[in-house]
Amino acid sequence: MMEIPFPPQVRCELPGWLLFWADLELLPDADGRLEALRSEVGERVRQVYRLETLGEQPTVAAVRRLFRQAGCDPTRYRPASEALLRRILKEEDLPAIHPLVDLGNCVSARLAVPVCIADSSTIDPPLVWRAGRPGETMASLKGPFNLEGKPLLLDRQGPVDVPITGSERVKVTQATSRVWLVAYLPAGVLDAARAQDVLDALVVAAPVAAVRGTGVMRQAG
Repeated sequence: MMEIPFPPQVRCELPGWLLFWADLELLPDADGRLEALRSEVGERVRQVYRLETLGEQPTVAAVRRLFRQAGCDPTRYRPASEALLRRILKEEDLPAIHPLVDLGNCVSARLAVPVCIADSSTIDPPLVWRAGRPGETMASLKGPFNLEGKPLLLDRQGPVDVPITGSERVKVTQATSRVWLVAYLPAGVLDAARAQDVLDALVVAAPVAAVRGTGVMRQAG
């Protein structure tokens, strides 16, 4: 199998975003290390944010602005990170799904940005980061999903992710042991160093994954 360069090449057509990538490999006995981490992250969110003022938090507000610039109403199609934070603030626990997905949810909650966790064996670079076009749809984790005006990550086979819901094609299964994490950062508000620090702290607190590489998107020619 040909080695895929990491981070992958991405042609960025949406200004204002910085895509942070991490190549993660599942470690043995990961499940038992996550319950405490999910609880700690949830408590931290409740200490830092309030539901009634969540939209005013700088990172949340910046992600909302970028959604609008792409053509998406973030109050109708909430960024995945904001939906996650709202659930936590309503006293719901972070769900236990898969160790690598759970880690991604913890990164998302700590940074207040959408995070994609995709089975890396299913991705076919190079990629494009652009707004969805009229008539484009995706088989998402929520069912058929209209992509028009949504921030959209695609590879050569089609849609990979929108920072609202994931794609069935690249979803993590119980057989998945290697993933790519993509954190969608609002440039000028968060940088790659901050995302790196949060990821590093989480895998130290709960060593569920080996970080095989990190980086920001490489602009495709």
